[in-house]
Amino acid sequence: MKKYFQEFSTVEVQQTFYKIPRESTLLKWRKQAGESFIFNVKCFQGVTHPLSSPTWKRFGKKPKGNYGLLQPSKEVFESWEATLKAASILKAKIILIQLPASFKETQQAFENAEKFFAEIDRKEFSIAIELRGWSEKGIKKFCKKFELIDCCDLSIREPSYLTKNKILYSRLHGAYKNGKIIYSYSYSENELKNFEQKIRKIKPKEAWIYFNNSDMYKNAKQFQKFFL
Repeated sequence: MKKYFQEFSTVEVQQTFYKIPRESTLLKWRKQAGESFIFNVKCFQGVTHPLSSPTWKRFGKKPKGNYGLLQPSKEVFESWEATLKAASILKAKIILIQLPASFKETQQAFENAEKFFAEIDRKEFSIAIELRGWSEKGIKKFCKKFELIDCCDLSIREPSYLTKNKILYSRLHGAYKNGKIIYSYSYSENELKNFEQKIRKIKPKEAWIYFNNSDMYKNAKQFQKFFL
């Protein structure tokens, strides 16, 4: 981790999605990273994924209750509070809510979200949302209604909506084939240059770009040179 903190300026924390790390672990990361390093965190799966999701296997003993899909339940709100606590310790700027494909583009989804966002405390954090399988129109409507950052993959689309603070948040997963993500992939110099051009065209006030492909370290090192 020490090498990562020296070479990069930010990371998206995945561990908070599967199971919130111990407070001592979070404090250790924050101390090791240094004051200028920025953590962004992935929301705990209790907010987003129902207990039927295979992602819960990494949690350990599966809990009981009404979890996931932004449902206005006690368990979902407690999961959000746990995420907030972790984000506060890490002094994060953005919390990413990554919803599963089972969170369909329906009226029920909007109703759940309306109750969820009306109830929660966002504190000082901006919230990015990743909606899978939704139409561009649906994503824009959802993000605009709840003032959320549209988390996109710039290799397939640009954000449908920019929040008032004009934050761009992109997760680059790899290649796409027949609707499936091929994580085992390395971006070419031309592809990376294309991402840079898209970002400059969008003109965000802030841009957070995270690589999630097999060659993430190499590609991130290449990509950051465009902005140094």
